[in-house]
Amino acid sequence: MSLRQAVYGNLSGMDEPRTITVELGTRSYPIVLGHGLLGGGFDLARHIPGHDCLVVSNETVAPLYFEKLRANLGTIAIESIDLPDGEAFKTVDTMSTIIDRLVDIGANRDTTVIALGGGVVGDTAGFAAACYMRGIPFLQVPTTLLAQVDSSVGGKTGVNHSKGKNLVGAFHQPLAVLIDTDTLATLPERELKAGLAEVIKYGAIADEVFLTWLEENMCSLLSGDGDALAHAIERSCELKAEVVAADERESGRRAILNFGHTFGHAIEHCLGYGEWLHGEAVAAGMVMAAELSDIGADQVDRLRNLILAAGLPVEPPALGAAKLLQAMSRDKKIQQKALRLVLLNRLGEAVVTSDFDQAALELLCDTSA
Repeated sequence: MSLRQAVYGNLSGMDEPRTITVELGTRSYPIVLGHGLLGGGFDLARHIPGHDCLVVSNETVAPLYFEKLRANLGTIAIESIDLPDGEAFKTVDTMSTIIDRLVDIGANRDTTVIALGGGVVGDTAGFAAACYMRGIPFLQVPTTLLAQVDSSVGGKTGVNHSKGKNLVGAFHQPLAVLIDTDTLATLPERELKAGLAEVIKYGAIADEVFLTWLEENMCSLLSGDGDALAHAIERSCELKAEVVAADERESGRRAILNFGHTFGHAIEHCLGYGEWLHGEAVAAGMVMAAELSDIGADQVDRLRNLILAAGLPVEPPALGAAKLLQAMSRDKKIQQKALRLVLLNRLGEAVVTSDFDQAALELLCDTSA
């Protein structure tokens, strides 16, 4: 038993696996959620169209879960590559390293890439799979809370550029997402909290009832309660699957999933990737977006207090308005040179809009100076 298992207890949270389907016609795929799924608890091989695969992981996750994953793959021929760990390595160079490995092993169009790890591994491996031979099969096995509730679902893949977050990438849907909640037992506490930022986001943008549940159960989530975590993951995946099914390529409604991210990505970029975790930056960004929204101060305070209860930051670091606004100017939601933000009509209902007070935005960003 690991130290975190001893401190945080049983992370099982469910007796039988649950399946959520991302409805995309012929490209629909399952999100399978449960405990004990790695180590042979789920037949992942049936989602692999060919006879071989490349498992992409990192130096932290591979020693913990690679051998367990092997037991899920039956007679599939397995090659692997382990990346350096950290957001600083989410680059074109790292993606090229994966492609080099695919070339070296003689991968064909029916070779499957399996991402075993957090969001950096999933995004980078998925982008390599999207590019190699113009697209090869791809599976997600996320091992962090943030990846389980967000980055593994929806087909967004990509890497960072020196000028901005996730500026290089492609939409490439996985064939399946396998979420084993037992992997959270080895997740550092700081990363668990960072993942909760994305969970809170779903309640803020689309489900006020879920937001209330989070308020009532935050202590259980932070203590690693299996039932609470399982429900939070399942509901988050349901909400994301609904949005992605309606707008796969973010031409409209899907952009609401970026609530807090315009500010958050700018914070990450300005600090240099890695000083703040993605979820920490998004947490502060959600409060900033709420403050710019036309909602009552009581609703802003409610969101701020929930984020504080999760042990996350509610204010940006001291960056200065000019630097933060410059980084925001490269946001992917910009249309016709106009910045669009995800704001709130109320808690539980988000909107993408360019109709906001520019002076108020500048003043909000200036509070970080």
